Amino acid sequence: QVQLVESGGGLVQAGGSLRLSCEASGRTSGVYAMGWFRQAPGKDREFVCSVTWGGGITHYADSVKGRLTISRDNAKNTMYLQMNSLKSEDTAVYYCAARMDPFSVRTASAAYRYWGQGTQVTVSS
Repeated sequence: QVQLVESGGGLVQAGGSLRLSCEASGRTSGVYAMGWFRQAPGKDREFVCSVTWGGGITHYADSVKGRLTISRDNAKNTMYLQMNSLKSEDTAVYYCAARMDPFSVRTASAAYRYWGQGTQVTVSS
C-alpha cells in the first residue's frame, strides 16, 4: 500500500502562483511514476503532468506546458507541482497519484493505483 497526502492548495488571483506538495508513504519502493490530475466542477478528471520516480522524466498536458512544473525529491518521498501564471480555468481539485506499472498509459487515470484525497485550487479572475 502507498499513502499519498496533498497539501498547498488555496485561493489565488489570476496570474499568481501556488505550489502543491504530495508526500508518499508506505511501500514507495514499487512506485514507477507519480502524476497530478485535476477535476473541475462538472468535468472529467484530466491528466496534468507526471514524473518517473527514478529517472525524473516529465510529461505535461499541452494546456499547462510552460506554466506548471512537476518535480520530486526522492529523499523526502515528496512530489511537487509549481503552478505559475495561473488562469481561472486552472480552478479544480488537484489529485496526486502513483503509478506502479511502467507499461501503463501515463495519461490515463486508470493506470494509477493510489490516489491522494485531493486539494482545492481556486483561481479568481
